[in-house]
Amino acid sequence: MTEKSINSIAVAMSGGVDSTVSAAMLQEDHVVHGFFMDLGLPDREKHISRVQKVAQTLGIELHVIDLADNFQKNVVDYFCRSYASGITPNPCVICNPTIKCGHLLQAVRERGIEKIATGHYARIKQSPQGRHLFKGIDPQKDQSYFLCGLTQEQLGHITFPLGELTKTKVYEMARELGFRHSPGTESQDICFLANQRVGDFLKKRLKSSAGPIVTAAGETLGLHKGIFHYTIGQRKGLGICDATPYYVIGISAEKNQVIVGKESNLWQNTMLVRPLNWIRGSIPEKSVRMQVKIRYRHRAAQARVARCGELLEALFDEPQRAVTPGQFAVFYEGDEVLGGGEIIPQTE
Repeated sequence: MTEKSINSIAVAMSGGVDSTVSAAMLQEDHVVHGFFMDLGLPDREKHISRVQKVAQTLGIELHVIDLADNFQKNVVDYFCRSYASGITPNPCVICNPTIKCGHLLQAVRERGIEKIATGHYARIKQSPQGRHLFKGIDPQKDQSYFLCGLTQEQLGHITFPLGELTKTKVYEMARELGFRHSPGTESQDICFLANQRVGDFLKKRLKSSAGPIVTAAGETLGLHKGIFHYTIGQRKGLGICDATPYYVIGISAEKNQVIVGKESNLWQNTMLVRPLNWIRGSIPEKSVRMQVKIRYRHRAAQARVARCGELLEALFDEPQRAVTPGQFAVFYEGDEVLGGGEIIPQTE
């Protein structure tokens, strides 16, 4: 497969319902080639076998691409470093531009295919001003948040066949094709955890040392079992009794401290963001109103956003709960993704 063909398209296949239906849809107008990312995960042979069965059923040629080293360096190591430094990462936001739409797309193009499809619930539109990324029409499955790191160049080589469909419709189409996918067979959000808890995964890879749980005023209330076991907004597992609950409101890797406070301490009006990528236009120099999501399942909040030196500052119309350093803020205008970046501690 060395000659380019406008009728050829690659599909990133996992064996799940979304990539399966995407591949079947594209077969109507394209010669479809399946690509499986071998990330060196547990049960890799089982996963490869599952994808091979799907590809055989659809009559699709399947390519297994070894991306284990790249995935380890770019995603898993980033995940571990982040927790070690006291912040809560989002590996999916990093994986999409660097692995799936980065190294995998490169492997696809090296084989003479210029377009790759994924099973994300999102939409891409073209205008004279460039390419635009939009939410998928199913509000329960929209995955545009995880795609905020994609560049204009990458968007030119990607398509999302499911962007105009609901998840219910996708399952219906899978059944019509003779597949019996169920929600239990879908990919995990953090694939490399392999059903482990984050803390259990990290304690095999990071040095864990107990330290003080303190209030913002410096009063010691207890001991933590390693900072990577905690995240902003966490209530359970602190081992502190009081008339009203304590929550994690901060983490200091430098002091090996978990900082706690009350519910009221979790709310804040402002947020600083280190830009990762800006898809439409340029990063605003002056204050511009837009909607901001501070985590995937967060309901986008209205804010005024402007450049603050090398950072972006968001001033929310209403205080937001548990703004978490390491997570990603994604900026929207209606259904369109404008850009995104990593939330940083206010003290940085």
